[in-house]
Amino acid sequence: MKKNLLAGLLATLFACGATAMEPFTVKDIRVEGIQRVEAGTVFSYLPVKVGETMTDEKAAQAIKALFATGFFKDVRIEVDGSVLIVVLEERPAIAQIDFVGLKEFDKDQLLKGLKEVGIAASRTFDRATLEKAEQELKRQYLARGRYAVAITTTITPLDRNRVAINFNIDEGEAARIKQINIVGAQAFKEKELVGVMQLRTPNWISWYTKSDQYSKQKLSADLETLRSYYLDRGYLEFSVESTQVSISPDKKDIYITVSINEGERFMVSSVKLAGELILSEEEFRKAVKIKAGDVFSREKLNESTKAIADKLGAQGYAFANVNAAPELDKEKRQVAFTIFVDPGKRAYVRRVNITGNTKTRDEVIRQEMRQMEGAWYDAERVSASRERIDRTGYFAEVNVETPPVPGTIDLVDVNVNVTEKSTGNISIGAGYSSAEKVILSGSISQSNIFGSGKFLSLQVNTGKLNRTLGINYTNPYFTVDGISQGFDLYDRKLNPTSLGYAFQSHSTGGGIRFGFPIDEKDTLSVGLAVDQTTIDITPITPGVTPVQYIKFQAEHGDSNITVPATVGWTRDTRNSSIYTTSGGIQRAGLEWAIPGADLTFYRLTYQNQQFFSLAKDVVLMLNAEFGYANGLQGQTLPFYKNFFAGGVNSVRGYDTASLGPVEITNPDTRLGGTRKAVFNAEILMPIPGMDKAFRIGPFFDAGNVFTDNNAVPSYTYSKEGLRYSAGLAAAWISPLGPLKFSYGQPLNEQSNDKLQKFQFQLGTTF
Repeated sequence: MKKNLLAGLLATLFACGATAMEPFTVKDIRVEGIQRVEAGTVFSYLPVKVGETMTDEKAAQAIKALFATGFFKDVRIEVDGSVLIVVLEERPAIAQIDFVGLKEFDKDQLLKGLKEVGIAASRTFDRATLEKAEQELKRQYLARGRYAVAITTTITPLDRNRVAINFNIDEGEAARIKQINIVGAQAFKEKELVGVMQLRTPNWISWYTKSDQYSKQKLSADLETLRSYYLDRGYLEFSVESTQVSISPDKKDIYITVSINEGERFMVSSVKLAGELILSEEEFRKAVKIKAGDVFSREKLNESTKAIADKLGAQGYAFANVNAAPELDKEKRQVAFTIFVDPGKRAYVRRVNITGNTKTRDEVIRQEMRQMEGAWYDAERVSASRERIDRTGYFAEVNVETPPVPGTIDLVDVNVNVTEKSTGNISIGAGYSSAEKVILSGSISQSNIFGSGKFLSLQVNTGKLNRTLGINYTNPYFTVDGISQGFDLYDRKLNPTSLGYAFQSHSTGGGIRFGFPIDEKDTLSVGLAVDQTTIDITPITPGVTPVQYIKFQAEHGDSNITVPATVGWTRDTRNSSIYTTSGGIQRAGLEWAIPGADLTFYRLTYQNQQFFSLAKDVVLMLNAEFGYANGLQGQTLPFYKNFFAGGVNSVRGYDTASLGPVEITNPDTRLGGTRKAVFNAEILMPIPGMDKAFRIGPFFDAGNVFTDNNAVPSYTYSKEGLRYSAGLAAAWISPLGPLKFSYGQPLNEQSNDKLQKFQFQLGTTF
């Protein structure tokens, strides 16, 4: 555009020099040659109006201003008597943009990027801008290792002064990293060092991770990773001398050479504390992770300074500075550290600001806050507040920042920003087994009804095995101090005959429950309910109806009422209820059918689930569940209160509720048991390049149910013992709701075991 502008100005000045314009009064202005640009737009750029005097200087200003708009490729000023004539030649408009050979990028994303630089349909075409767009497009291909890319742009004139732009792209093959060399490595093997880098030579998963495609940003990150690797192992003077990246003549292979200087390995001679120690030195010493005699580790040193800063933060010193100053003794290869502590001034919280909650009420978030306004700043309380808000399950993300208040040195604000997620759920579950074929179930729930934080669910199960209608309601803040209240109503019909259970049952009941917070992590719950269960034993056929079912019906009849009281304890230390990476949850419960009703018994349950971070975004989940139950006052435990194991939430690979004692006369009949033990180990990890909401990993399950009742001869113990399975599970919190797949392979199945290897669960949020 500048080139055309200069040419136009030179041409105009030359013309003016040849035929100087005599000043005159403009009686009319006429614009010629415009097609899309409005005449009013042209008039607005002219420095002269009708009735004013036109001069050579104003003519030059008009031409310059009109060229600067970018709408025109030629501008001329002519005079006809007292009429000023502006003759224009418009630049063509872009009618369409097409791509040929595009595979690496999404077309819509490229069109959006071109629009940002001025290339889009209906806009004025400018070749200089197009050339910049070509260079940027090529740069994007180079960033993805497509060094052989060739881009040819064709401009096709169309009618009505329009053009069509066509990008013909030959992407070529992506260049792969052929070799990575690390020169100067002596303390560690080259293979070990390359193993910590993100860039790799091609392997079996490179097609997905793209780790064999070079990029400058990845290499810079890898060099910093190498630096950290050495610094964490005592090499305090490690340095990267040079890096060299070369490409083969055919632009298919890339060779990377990194030259390093390891330096000497240093040991820690001493660690001192200095500065204003507002706590006892012993208290600060507990936070120091690196000791005299240890190999120097930058990671441990950083952890130490952070731990000290956290201790100060818990005392209200939000702006504390903790720095470690090294003193090197190169001859002895030792380093001494002095950690300087400057707590600064104690800070107070001016205001707690909440943003992002378009549906959830402020009070629902504020009631989870443990950092109060007006109190001194406490880093631990701020962290606890974030975790409690996240554990509500109402938000996809929770971010907390504590910026200082401008103009002050002792005030901070606590800014809580949340991202709402759909808390309504319509779930559909499905499973397949040789006995039941396809089993369907469903439920509808809203865990944050009207943004109030209250939970309401309606359960509807249409499976052939279990038909359920239930309503559950919970108010987590029934009182201001955090006591929760809830009630449950249900009508449940169980028909497990197709699984080998020779009975049917119909249960109706309801109950009320309360939860009492003991501290930040622990909750005690109590409840009382009433249940009426009617059983229907299938017609007595030899070898089909278990003896214990017949005996129970003979002693207690077809219909019984129980009044179960429940007591439970929960300890929740998870850092997130959705994407848990650390902490865990423990549950212990007692269900006691109070004497005086038709039946009396007790059931004890315990679960301990813990999460351990193995690496970035890679988590190990360990789970253990136990159960024990028995009758009271000389009664036996109702057989429909037995424990069962097997299925997607228990021991995967085995059919739902299929493990445990079986009937001697009919091995297909599963009886359940009075004792249960289930163990699960699973690795949860995201797939590179995908959202963290999608996690996949291997699992190992073990478990079974057992019985203490040796008086009933219909049980058999020949198949007793833990069952094992291993497999692969995937879970995705998709825009449509939670989606889970699992494939389990039984490892020690017996001849009568029922298997269900593949299972999935789908939910839809609203």
